[in-house]
Amino acid sequence: MGPDELSEPGHAPEQGGPPGAEPPPRQPPPTEPAPLGAPPLEPPPLEAPPPDAPAAGPPRAEPPPAEPPAPELPPTEILKPSRAGRNLRAAIVVGLLLGGLALVTLFTVKVIFLIYVAAVIALGLWELTRAVEVRGVRLPLVPVGAGGAVMLGLAYYSGERPLVAALAVTAIAVLAWRMAGGSAGYLRDVTAGIFSLVYLPLMASFAALMLAAPDGSRRVLAWIVVTICSDIGGYLVGSLLGRHPMAAVISPHKTWEGFAGSALACVVAGVLLLLLLLHGTWWQGAVLGLAAVGAATLGDLSESMIKRDLQIKDMGTLLPGHGGVLDRIDSLLITAPVVWLLLVVFFSR
Repeated sequence: MGPDELSEPGHAPEQGGPPGAEPPPRQPPPTEPAPLGAPPLEPPPLEAPPPDAPAAGPPRAEPPPAEPPAPELPPTEILKPSRAGRNLRAAIVVGLLLGGLALVTLFTVKVIFLIYVAAVIALGLWELTRAVEVRGVRLPLVPVGAGGAVMLGLAYYSGERPLVAALAVTAIAVLAWRMAGGSAGYLRDVTAGIFSLVYLPLMASFAALMLAAPDGSRRVLAWIVVTICSDIGGYLVGSLLGRHPMAAVISPHKTWEGFAGSALACVVAGVLLLLLLLHGTWWQGAVLGLAAVGAATLGDLSESMIKRDLQIKDMGTLLPGHGGVLDRIDSLLITAPVVWLLLVVFFSR
């Protein structure tokens, strides 16, 4: 027997097959039937996966990596006053044009200056009417505008008492005018109308009262200059040295250093104006400057509060570099009655 015919050790050679044929598959040994009465065979228990084995099912998506937190600005960057988004050159040019027009009309024909003031107030009323519309307020513009014009004229030609009467009559006209719009929002709209009447025409009427005096042009010039000095002094000192916020919630760019600059500029301007223009004393000028800086700052912060309540940046876009007309005259409006009252006390008419 040759080596090719030998079977595997321990197995008998295949029978009945031709040489070279593949052997048939081996059959498993027959299982003996379980004896009667024996319990059925159970399948072997499944092995539990190891603790660190991944769970069955689709793979879970990994959460995206958390973004790194934004770097916090140091306090000096937050408190540093700036005029972001303002075109300083345009602001200077517009300011010079407005101031030049005021000077030309003030020292030529005073009535023209009064018309100039009335036009500015009309634009301010129009801006305020559009601004409050975002809150659903319908400001009665027609009676407020017409009554405001009458108030300016009466203040210049007739004095304080007719001005007060015109204010009361205009308020009554606002109540009557709004009735045509129904009861929904009546109190809200009437309140807005009375506020706008006091905030714009009434405050501007004190400029007309100053203008009516024999030296009215110089009084009005003192009012304008001392108010502008508050803005300029606060901007220059605040932009260079401002670090401590004055009212961060209302106006983040206002600082105590800027307020000190405004006070210094107003006091110096008040002393010079009272001595050179109105022949007053130095202490009267100092008092005028201190009162003006307080009123101007309050006027600026008040208008900022209005804009924050309405959630707008500027009242308008008519004046490049300044925003709207109201953004430019907010300090002038509040300083007008203060300066008028002090000048009346210092110099009898």
